[in-house]
Amino acid sequence: MKKLALHWKILIGMVFGILFGLLMTNIDGGSSFVGDWIKPFGTIFVKLLKLIAVPLIVASLVKGISDLKDISKFKNIGFRTMVIYVGTTVVAITIGLLLVNVVQPGEGISEETITRLTETYANSGGVQAKIAEANKQQSTAPLQFLIDMVPDNAVKAMGNNKAMLQVIFFTIFLGISMLLIGEKKSKPLKDFFDSLNEVVLKMVDIIMLSAPYAVFALLANVVVSSNDPDLLLALLKYSLTVVGGLVLMIVFYMIILRVFTKKNPFWFLQKISPAQLLAFSTSSSAATLPVTMERVEEHVGVDKEVSSFVLPVGATINMDGTSLYQAVAAVFIAQALSFDLTFGDQLTIILTALLASIGSAAVPGAGMVMLVIVLESIGFPSDKLAIGLALIFAVDRPLDMCRTIINVTGDATVSTIVAKSVGKLGKPNPKNWDDHYEDVK
Repeated sequence: MKKLALHWKILIGMVFGILFGLLMTNIDGGSSFVGDWIKPFGTIFVKLLKLIAVPLIVASLVKGISDLKDISKFKNIGFRTMVIYVGTTVVAITIGLLLVNVVQPGEGISEETITRLTETYANSGGVQAKIAEANKQQSTAPLQFLIDMVPDNAVKAMGNNKAMLQVIFFTIFLGISMLLIGEKKSKPLKDFFDSLNEVVLKMVDIIMLSAPYAVFALLANVVVSSNDPDLLLALLKYSLTVVGGLVLMIVFYMIILRVFTKKNPFWFLQKISPAQLLAFSTSSSAATLPVTMERVEEHVGVDKEVSSFVLPVGATINMDGTSLYQAVAAVFIAQALSFDLTFGDQLTIILTALLASIGSAAVPGAGMVMLVIVLESIGFPSDKLAIGLALIFAVDRPLDMCRTIINVTGDATVSTIVAKSVGKLGKPNPKNWDDHYEDVK
């Protein structure tokens, strides 16, 4: 009997997680049971992925750069990566703006729904925390993001998953320095990182054995902790507008993938589907990064020289799904609260959403912080910010799960296109967790 593919196992886990969550919502004490006895298994899984994210980035990036043997190749990869990432983000924001202006989901929100949403969420800790975080980010100097990229303590940076750009900066610096001292002198260190990379990838394979059970736990918890179903229904038109834009974004990815790499889009989506499903379950492209790297390298055939740079950078600065969501959300809030937007305002949304995505954290809920910055850039009244966020807060988590799929798909697509453009797209070579088990058991 043929072994069931991983993505099917994860899908089964997701379906059972949703059904179990729905069942628990109709049982007294069901929600607390899921929180106490089911949710921890999902939390442990996410922590395991975050645990190996930094070691994988360091080992992969050092190996990738040291294998280049030519700094100009790295510059070529870096330039193409940044240009494509910026281009896809602009496309995502534009799709979001076009769709929300055509559908106009904010026109269908009644005053009663606005009042109810405001009473429920406007003064909640979640909304107020997002506004405070956005104000903190806006008060920084224009070049603060460059300062923040450079760590003053490499070990401290590696101990903080939110300091991914600092880790990338240090690792690139280390890899280039290894190239400059010559192959003979750098060989011992290169051998260490080559070995570390293999070990961490094996850890990914082992962790993924528990993925179907983990997504069951994660989605069961999402369902039992969901908000008022009536409010969710009132925001259905807005939610469908966002999801429609995200679907169009995947279509766009598959078109450029086909044009530039000649790869079958359906084959590509099937190969990266475990990473997409985990992105949906965790709402974090950073937590999904180890799996994305493993799928792209072993199952798509992207060389480590490319994936080790493109994917970690993408997880930090490439937020196409989040940027599209911000465009839709900003215009939706303006429509619902009768705030007129000019064509210039919509151009400002494109620019601000693009710049905000570069500095956004690859963690759940970061899009809401970016949205505050986008709204303030178009002169949205500060006294109505909390009301605006309250309008979309009820559906933010499920939409966050959906847009994270796009973020991860975009990273994988760009890495494949860049690899093809520099002649580093080879044949897939998948590995299993038990490849050498017979030798050691």
